[in-house]
Amino acid sequence: MGIEVTGIFGLLLLIANIWAIVNVVGSSASTGGKVLWVLFILLFPLLGFLVWLFVGPRSARG
Repeated sequence: MGIEVTGIFGLLLLIANIWAIVNVVGSSASTGGKVLWVLFILLFPLLGFLVWLFVGPRSARG
């Protein structure tokens, strides 16, 4: 049962990180800022997503 929970958590984290990266790319941040945010999210998936969620650049659409 532990493997299934870990797999579901991993899938949810992957979806959340993809959503965060899409929002970073669509934001009005500078190109360098976008690159740094995407690298941070990719290198530290859980921490990167949480930090982006609270202080990251938002999509220009929203």
